[in-house]
Amino acid sequence: MKFLFRRSKLIDAYIIGKYLGTFVYTLAVFVVVIVIFDLSEKLDDFLENDMTIWEIFSQYYAGSIPFYVNMLSPLMNFIAVIFFTAKMADQTEIVPILSGGVSFNRFLRPYFISAFIIFALNLGANLFLLPYTNKIKNSFENQVIKKNDPYTKSNIHMKIDEHTYIFIDNFDNRSNIGYRFTLDRFKGDVLEKKLMAEQISYDSVKRVWKLSNYTTRNIDGLKESMVYANTKTKDTVLDMKPDDFSVYDNVVESMTSKELSDKIKKEKIRGSGVMNDLLFEQYKRFIQPLSAFVLTLIGVALSSRKVRGGVGLPLGIGIVLSFLFIVLNQFAKMFSTKGGLPPLVANLLPVIIFAILGLYLLRRAPK
Repeated sequence: MKFLFRRSKLIDAYIIGKYLGTFVYTLAVFVVVIVIFDLSEKLDDFLENDMTIWEIFSQYYAGSIPFYVNMLSPLMNFIAVIFFTAKMADQTEIVPILSGGVSFNRFLRPYFISAFIIFALNLGANLFLLPYTNKIKNSFENQVIKKNDPYTKSNIHMKIDEHTYIFIDNFDNRSNIGYRFTLDRFKGDVLEKKLMAEQISYDSVKRVWKLSNYTTRNIDGLKESMVYANTKTKDTVLDMKPDDFSVYDNVVESMTSKELSDKIKKEKIRGSGVMNDLLFEQYKRFIQPLSAFVLTLIGVALSSRKVRGGVGLPLGIGIVLSFLFIVLNQFAKMFSTKGGLPPLVANLLPVIIFAILGLYLLRRAPK
């Protein structure tokens, strides 16, 4: 009994080492390849802005490399499991383990221990690291790579609280300046105050909005009063930020978990049409790491049988399934943000479909 226990621990350590070692090595190789292609694609932008190697790394790749690692993690996880498990099967290492008294479910234990480690790292990165690194990456892309893209948003209508509505005719996302600003404050259904300004700009140091050339109209029943300040400026606190008017589609992924939760609460009041994007991002941060367990299950069930052709056939099938998983995720996101599919369902759907496939393959795996 002690011998079997000691032997099982050795097998666990062997599989965990193979799993994590292959995963890290494969992930590192693919990240290096992507960075090389990305560098060649953006080299003209770097040279045009006279950037040094340190500036390129600190202002762009410090944020983009964690993004690439997170994006490739499910794919590399799957390929790593299939590669080393198929190699074990080809070298007839799995058959002696199973015939020596180890059940297939027990054989899966070190795989799921490894999958849990990857799951925990991905979850921690999604919640605590990636919002900050994405902010570095996206800020650089918006200012350098996408500098010729449209950076203004027009005809902005927004409800900022239960009684206050604002309108901005045109907002510049680079200078954080809006033009022809109007604020309407109601008491019930009755207009109580109307504030108009030629220009509104955000002071990121004071965290206030500065109004220029403004006019205030106060209404009290049949009494009205006008205050003209055409040559003056005024600081005011409003429950809105420049990101609320962003034309860029990468703002949501740069939000911390707290910022995302606060934004969702405000969006319930404002109804500006981005609720599905916010909820999809929030659910994705928790659900996407679960793919480590699902893809591990499929990978082991698919590659634990010795087949003719060695590692090539299981690896080929695994790569096809990996890309199908990525495509399914992208379709789910598109149907959620554009087609009305509930964000929670959109995030769970790929995981559930592949989990069912994994259970089916597990039943057919050699026992």
